[in-house]
Amino acid sequence: GRVRRKGGMDAEAFDRYFTARYPVLVGHVTAMWGDPDAAADAVQEAFVRAWTKRREFGRHPHPDAWIRTVARNLLTDGWRRRRRHSPLDHEPTVTGPDAAEWISLQRALRELPPNQRDAIVLHYLADLPVARVAEELDAQPGTVRVWLSRGRDRLGVLLDEDKEPRHA
Repeated sequence: GRVRRKGGMDAEAFDRYFTARYPVLVGHVTAMWGDPDAAADAVQEAFVRAWTKRREFGRHPHPDAWIRTVARNLLTDGWRRRRRHSPLDHEPTVTGPDAAEWISLQRALRELPPNQRDAIVLHYLADLPVARVAEELDAQPGTVRVWLSRGRDRLGVLLDEDKEPRHA
């Protein structure tokens, strides 16, 4: 049989976690980074790294945060090496009933500074409390609140600009 260490994650538990969380985490990283293909690749690579360290990974108090952080670091490191094009130049592609709203939101998120964008995504899309966002972004909760406030204000302006002009 399988040997399970306290707090570790066996192959079956890891598979369940991957199946349940991969699409959600790709969504979070896509919203932060702007390129769904790069986000999917980075999240997949983060899961590969988590698998190789699954004993430690299984004991991590916030495995989603671990995956997102590794994925963001991979994207940032890759972007620094390439520098010939911005990761946010990629046009989001979404289909479904809320596609227009999602594409507008993606466009608006691309206009925010990275710290504001990441805080908005983690707080509102990943549904993390401010303290957890602060922990994941290695910032003080007060700083995260400022990023959220400024990001919301800027998103409001950007999303209003994206709507059709109203006739008086």
